[in-house]
Amino acid sequence: MGTAAVWRTGGRAVGTALIIAALSASPPFRLSAQGLSPRDSALHALNRLGYGPRPGQIDSVARLGVLRWIERQLEPERVRDDRVAQRERAFRLLEYDREELAARYTEALQERRRMQREMARTGDTTRPRGGGAGAGPMREFRELGGELQQLAVVRAALSERQLREVMVDFWTNHFNVFVGKGADRFLTPSYIEETIRPHALGRFEDLLIATAKSPAMLFYLDNAQSIAPGSVPPMRRRMPPPPPDRMPRGINENYARELLELHTLGVDGGYTQQDVMEVARILTGWGIERPQRGAGFAFHAWAHDRGEKTALGVTFPSGHGMDEGVRLLKLLAGRHATMHHVSRKLCARFVADEPPDGCVDAAVDAWHRADGDLRAVLRAIFTSPNFWAPQALRSKVKTPFEFVISAVRAVGAEPDDTPRLAQVVARLGQPLYLQPAPTGYPEAQADWVNSGALLGRMNASIALAAGRLPGVSGNLDAVVPLTTHHAQLTDLVNERLLGGAMSARTRVVILEQLSSIGDPQQARVLAVGLALGGPEFQRQ
Repeated sequence: MGTAAVWRTGGRAVGTALIIAALSASPPFRLSAQGLSPRDSALHALNRLGYGPRPGQIDSVARLGVLRWIERQLEPERVRDDRVAQRERAFRLLEYDREELAARYTEALQERRRMQREMARTGDTTRPRGGGAGAGPMREFRELGGELQQLAVVRAALSERQLREVMVDFWTNHFNVFVGKGADRFLTPSYIEETIRPHALGRFEDLLIATAKSPAMLFYLDNAQSIAPGSVPPMRRRMPPPPPDRMPRGINENYARELLELHTLGVDGGYTQQDVMEVARILTGWGIERPQRGAGFAFHAWAHDRGEKTALGVTFPSGHGMDEGVRLLKLLAGRHATMHHVSRKLCARFVADEPPDGCVDAAVDAWHRADGDLRAVLRAIFTSPNFWAPQALRSKVKTPFEFVISAVRAVGAEPDDTPRLAQVVARLGQPLYLQPAPTGYPEAQADWVNSGALLGRMNASIALAAGRLPGVSGNLDAVVPLTTHHAQLTDLVNERLLGGAMSARTRVVILEQLSSIGDPQQARVLAVGLALGGPEFQRQ
């Protein structure tokens, strides 16, 4: 009987019940308060600062020294990353700049409109949506979207600069944009490459200003449409008024609200609806050049409200232009409420879903001292007693992205250049860059743990172990050698994939599932798959 058949007949119900029971209870793995061994410390750091260990990495980090490895991660420019640099060459997305993508998008839109007019003229409504002449104009951008997702997968799975990739993911989620919205189909790549990645470990103020000026953000949250009431573009002043449906829309508060609630102060940050309105006025005129001109950031002075404003108790005198928007962003970056809100989110990512006050306080203190230097803030979190406390270990459930990447890393596999592995992440509930809500994807266990999601993870684990997971290839021989002894096999899987964290209950279940399997290759596939899909591996 093959591995898949064994899993279908007996393993699925038992395995799923095991996962749900374990995740519903307290975390299955605890270490004593007397301290962590070097290997335990290395595994904890690799799981939190990165996407889990690759084969042999726990021991190598333990030999180097965990704190020394953390310091290296905080300075990624000093860490060689040749493998990723080589793999990036296969992604044609990186060959295009925003201007070229804007031109291609404009051409695609024009072609689609021409075809729609032709279909309307001829009455031809029989062309299939997924193929034929009507499918061409936007196909390239769908393909580029898949490339963008897979590029994130490849970088996370293979990069030696693990903390940088985690922080890119964190900020991409914190400053979320939706790639499926109009022009963001071509604006999002430059948002990731030119706005998020260069600032992921820099100063928060610089990152905040960069996101505020990003065409992707300005389009996603509609600030590019926000203009002072009565403003008219210069080209229209000499022309008849446009139709009502094409008139300027006036002040749009979408970005102003999310800037205060999500990006900086937080929902309890002490701002009012009047503050939202005043912030929106301050940011009028922050827009985007036309796609024909490259779709870069542009400040439209004609659209700016030049009157006096009062936001957050601070007066912004009349007569100013773009400078008052920059002043506002710097003010927000330096507010204690912003430091607390963002530090709490960082502690939730790295320490616990409900972050301890001590961790947040340490991060805020470091923020004050270092003027928003994110490396200093992160260093304070990683050296906080809360980060190393026994209750923090394996207390967080992996998101679908973290789960898939950590599983690929654990077995030493390598993603290919197609979007297939990114599509696995999407099927598990987290399609990259496709969260419509500005809140981004959630971080907490409650948002990811349910029977259907966990069954999907278990099936993906079995497929990965069997070499049938789309978009990835590997060789288990280099990770877990073949053996006919099931207890020895289970111990090897525990040591090499789980860092010794397998509970007695999980071990019993795996051995029960292996009991009827005589073929050592099938036994290894099932043991590895059950371990990766089991409760211990779901936690980090």
